[in-house]
This record gives sequence, structure tokens and C-alpha cells, in this order.
Amino acid sequence: MSILVTGGAGFIGSHLVERLLQEGNNVVVVDCLWTGSADNIKKFQDNDKFKFINCDVRNCISIPEDMFGKILYIYHLACPASPDHFERSPVEILETCFQGTKNVLDLALKSKAKVLIASTSEIYGDPEVSPQSEKYWGNTNSFGPRSCYDEGKRITEALAYGYQKSHGLEIRIARIFNVYGPSMQIDDGRAVPNFIAAAKEGRPLLIYGDGSSTRSFQYVSDCVSGLIALMKSNYRQPVNIGNDIETRVDDIAKLIVELVQAKLGDESAAPDFKYLTAREDDPRRRKPDITLANEVLHWKPTVTLRDGLMATMDYFM
Repeated sequence: MSILVTGGAGFIGSHLVERLLQEGNNVVVVDCLWTGSADNIKKFQDNDKFKFINCDVRNCISIPEDMFGKILYIYHLACPASPDHFERSPVEILETCFQGTKNVLDLALKSKAKVLIASTSEIYGDPEVSPQSEKYWGNTNSFGPRSCYDEGKRITEALAYGYQKSHGLEIRIARIFNVYGPSMQIDDGRAVPNFIAAAKEGRPLLIYGDGSSTRSFQYVSDCVSGLIALMKSNYRQPVNIGNDIETRVDDIAKLIVELVQAKLGDESAAPDFKYLTAREDDPRRRKPDITLANEVLHWKPTVTLRDGLMATMDYFM
């Protein structure tokens, strides 16, 4: 079968592409390399089942029919996901969420393809309930610095379900919680690569707020397994894909320092943490309820935070 992955040169996308190729699929990647990297897909170049199209999803997406034939499945992952990009490119992110998704859905209609939309835990905003289940409607600020992504992904979901209702398009929605692992950019702007880079270079680890905010980090291989399980399922409503083990941000920072120092063979220096003003609208708690994923996908994460961080550091160091 032929599968299209938008954002396939990105962090999660490149891991998904690798798994799909391992399963024997023909895979077409569409990516403009805005936040993705050619290095992430370089290892696939000699695979005759892999094709790459340098294209921005905000423009009309055209897949030559002689490339692999009919596209049967589309994983739509194209969109920056770092707070640094929220500040620099809010309009472009909103355009990607709406126009990019519309172009993907129009292509899916033409190909009669099933589409999986990579949504996000950010649609829950700064949640007032914990854990967050798919039934929770969220607490977002449509005028805040994160609104381009939070509200952008909410409109992405609404647009996808509009196509499902009006055209009968097969839609799957994955609400992805914090993912980490190899192939992230070291200057990505998210917590794990930021902390690893600082600990590796002996710089203070910058923590926004007092460190008590929580996140639930999932290793990228678990996320990929969840996405594939959702695509293969018959479930048509949103599903949380995340790790339900909640950890304080300062505890994650301390664990990364411990692991980096152990890897470098220097455990003598005391970690230096610098606490900054909390980012506006940054969620205070983040913990998914993954009961539904367990029930309908028979999926749950398997990689521990320590093991995942060690594998990630092997990549960066």
C-alpha cells in the first residue's frame, strides 16, 4: 500500500516513516523542511519504497500518480510544535493548521484515503481538570501567545470532522502528549533537548516558573505505535496518545543532569538551575487519561522515562 506522511522529515514524522518502511509499505513524504531536517530522512534515500517531495502543505499538494500509485493512508503531521515557533511564526502556524489541513483533506477526498490528523494535548490549554480525558473541552486563551497552536489544532480537528460529516471521509484524530527522543533538534526549544544541551555543556538549566508544573513525557517509539494502532482502528473520535506518568518539570531536569553526568563520568558538579518567569498560558499540569486508547486501540506506552532519556542522550552525545 502507499502511505503519505506530511511532516515526514520532522522528529515524530521521521520515526513514523521508518516504522512504515520496515512494515513493507511504500511511503511518500511531503515536507518543506521548515522545522524538519533532510538529515532525518537521509537514511531512507536508497530505499526504493521511499519518495520525498519538498512541498509546503499550505500550497496545493500534488502527488504524481506514477510515484507509487494511489495513496490509501495519510498521516498529517506537518506543523511546528515548539513554543519558540509560536512566538516567531503565529500566522504561518495558523495557515498550516487550517489551509494545510484543508489541502490534505482535499487530497484525501480525491484519493479516497483514510486520514490521521496529528492533534495535540495543547487543545486542552491550561487544564482545570486532571487527568485530561477526551471528554474535556479545555481551557484555552484565543488571544494568548500560544493561541496560534492551541486554537490552530482545535480548528484542525473541527475541519477534519466537517469533512467527515459532509463527505464521509475516514478521519482519525490523535491528541499527542509531550514526545521526546532521537532526531529532535538540539535547539528545538522544548524541555528535554534544552535540558540535555545545557547539562552537556555545563550551563544552567533554564526552568520556566518554579518547577512545579508537570508534564507526561512519552518516548517517540511509543507514540508511533499509538498512531499506527489508531490509523488501523475503526474508532472515529479523538484519542489521547501519551504517557500517563506525571512528572514535575524540575524533577525531569534533575534526572537529565544525573544521567548526563553519569554518561560523561563527572558526577561531582552540583546541577545549576535558573528559574525564569513562567511562560504566559503555559499549562500547569499535563497528564492524559489513556483509558480510551487502552480500550479501543489496546495500546499503552512501554518505555520508561529513564530508558527513553538514556536513548535520547545517546543520540545527542
